Amino acid sequence: MKTKIIIAGIGGVGGYFGGLLAKHFCDKEDIEINFVARGGHLKEIQKNGLKVIKGDKEFIARPTLATDNPADIGIANFIVVTTKSYDLETIIQQLRPCINQETIILPLLNGVDSKERINNILPDNIVLDGCAYIVSRLKQSGVVENSGNIQTFYFGLDNAINDQLLLLERLFKEAAIEAFLSGSISTIIWEKFIFISPTATATSYFDRSIGEILADKEKLKTVGSLIEEVKQVAKAKEIIVSEDITEITLNKLKALPFETTSSMHADFKINKPTNELKSLTSYVVREGQKYNLEMPTYIRTHAELEKKSGI
Repeated sequence: MKTKIIIAGIGGVGGYFGGLLAKHFCDKEDIEINFVARGGHLKEIQKNGLKVIKGDKEFIARPTLATDNPADIGIANFIVVTTKSYDLETIIQQLRPCINQETIILPLLNGVDSKERINNILPDNIVLDGCAYIVSRLKQSGVVENSGNIQTFYFGLDNAINDQLLLLERLFKEAAIEAFLSGSISTIIWEKFIFISPTATATSYFDRSIGEILADKEKLKTVGSLIEEVKQVAKAKEIIVSEDITEITLNKLKALPFETTSSMHADFKINKPTNELKSLTSYVVREGQKYNLEMPTYIRTHAELEKKSGI
């Protein structure tokens, strides 16, 4: 029986992991790897394949099919979604022709609300949680470059591991992907979110790199407050996170190159009409209000970022 996998969104994350899958399974008749992409990037993949660069090595990945019309692919067993969070509902609607009740969906997006948002549209499907640790980007149409030392992702459902999930993990690992199935995925995605949300919020609010923020005592204090506030949201939701998560998160920030910033800040800098504010900052404010938590730093920074976004 054929296993059909779709990677929806062939940017830095989807292009790297999808590229490894397409490269490994290109000669296997029982595994299909399909890409959903768009524009000039899609045309380049259709014509020449997807070039994946990692350090001084590179390869060309050729999927079974690359298309902007998911109906061409047919029903999939697994769909990995790697778009930006603001495109999530749109891509899920576009993927409907590929989904039946057996289709399992794995979002690898920034934020912690992807599973909930997909289940609002597809209440009968298994939707996994997942998060990726990778420094990878779309260098140009048809070319993805991984420039980091980490390329790992975690996925799963809390307290649930079944044969389908074990199959998916095995396929990832066969393709030399560092993928790990976890039965405590909420802890993993929230510990990442406690890093990402304050980082995106602070870099966008101050319009400064992480290094510039850490070098300024007042700005660093703001980051510390953001971390504490999002940590309180996790606790209110009964998510188990490390007791010293604040220190761990600050140490992660200090280990980054001085000029590093967030993708949300990069979008603000070019006045992009869509950004990740809703998933990375508004979500925290909304959940804090739901649990009657004190969120002064998030509320202040969020109000300013809404103004910047023209909301």
